[in-house]
Amino acid sequence: MGLRDRRQDRREDRRGGGGTTYRMREKLFSIGDDYWIEDEGGDRAFKVDGKALRIRQTLVLEDASGRELLKIQERKLSIRDTMAIEDADGKDVATVKKAMISPLRERYHVKLAGGDELDVQGNIVDHEFEISRGRDKVAEVSKRWFRIADTYGVEIGPGENPALVLAIAVVVDSLSHDVG
Repeated sequence: MGLRDRRQDRREDRRGGGGTTYRMREKLFSIGDDYWIEDEGGDRAFKVDGKALRIRQTLVLEDASGRELLKIQERKLSIRDTMAIEDADGKDVATVKKAMISPLRERYHVKLAGGDELDVQGNIVDHEFEISRGRDKVAEVSKRWFRIADTYGVEIGPGENPALVLAIAVVVDSLSHDVG
C-alpha cells in the first residue's frame, strides 16, 4: 500500500466513505463568472455559469459537456433570502430559503417539487454543514478535507441526485455570502 492509498484511506475514514465527493471553490462565483466543480479524481464534472446582465442573480449548473441541467435564480419578492432551482425546461425543482430564526447555527430549508423537504444546518459560513432529509444525511459539506485555500468538499450520499445537491450547496454559499 503506497502513501497515496493510505492518504485516501485516512480521508475516507474522516468523511465516513460511501458517497461521492466533489470539490468546489468558495465565494469565487458570481454573476458573469464561470466555475468548475471537480469530482474526486480531479476531473471537471459540472460547471456553474454565472449569467451576466440579468435583473436577478442567475446561475446555471451544466454537465461537463455544457448541457444545462439546473438553473438557480434569486426570488426578488420574498421576505426571506430565497432562491429557486429549476430544471432545463423551467419547471421548479426546489426552493431554498434561509431560516428566520436560527439561535445556535445557520439554517436553510429546502422544499423539493415532489413535496419532500431537506434541512441544511451547521456552520454555513465556514463550510462545515450537513444537508439532511429528516434524520438521514443526504450530503456533508466540509472545508477540512482539503488543504487548498478557498476549497471545500461536498460528499453526496448514495442514491442522491448529485446535480441537485451541488445546486443546493451553490445556493447556500451564495445566500450566506451575499454574492452577486
